[in-house]
Amino acid sequence: MPSQNYTQKNPESSISIGHRTTLGENVIFGPNCKSVTIGYGCFLGRDIYVDVEHLSIGDYTTIHHGSLIHGIHTDIGHNCWFGHYCIIDSLGGETRIGNNVGAGAHSQLWSHMKFGDMLAGCRWHSSGALIIEDDVWLVGHSITGPIHAAQRSMLMTGSVAVKDMKENHIYSGSPAKDVTAHLGFQFDDPDLPERQKNFEGLKLQYEKETGRSAEAFIDVTDFSRTDQEVTQFNLMARTYRPRYSEDEYDIMRILLNDKA
Repeated sequence: MPSQNYTQKNPESSISIGHRTTLGENVIFGPNCKSVTIGYGCFLGRDIYVDVEHLSIGDYTTIHHGSLIHGIHTDIGHNCWFGHYCIIDSLGGETRIGNNVGAGAHSQLWSHMKFGDMLAGCRWHSSGALIIEDDVWLVGHSITGPIHAAQRSMLMTGSVAVKDMKENHIYSGSPAKDVTAHLGFQFDDPDLPERQKNFEGLKLQYEKETGRSAEAFIDVTDFSRTDQEVTQFNLMARTYRPRYSEDEYDIMRILLNDKA
């Protein structure tokens, strides 16, 4: 648990912050916060303002300084990365962000679009769930409305997505259009031997950077509940069985966010 170097505007709100999570200076939890849960090994930079009724953040997620999270219900998964001055909105009701989602600096994730006088006939008044599935990448200066971005979809720099994004397709422009035919997919699908080879290379990087052996990190096809001395990784399922040890924390910091 970090030292309480944040401001809590609502004394009745429940705030839970996981072990090895770092909060920068001037992190504020606003008056509308009712419950906030932040997982293990996260980083929230300085000058972040959170004013969402219910917020859940998984393990190893990074949110850089100057960002704003507000609304009603926001769920953010594991291993996500948000650059400086991002906006994450759930005033439309619900924003769900999966695992391994990246959003570059100055990106804006909106669940509503409304302002004009409805009584005078303004037609542009919409709100709804914003769903960002696993492995979505909003490259930077990206803007989304209340859309559904399927897993592995990608929005290029400076683009505005006002319609749903298909799985493993790439979008660009304002409004964003599907450019997968020109750029290809965001992801290929390497087989197990290739993943094992790359994993061994990352373990060597860990040994070089830390001066410690990587023998405690093994790849498996099935997890064992009895072996507590190693961290087990299933490379095809992209899951692992954590021990929350110091060496595991160090290798995860090397792997995340763009290596594994």
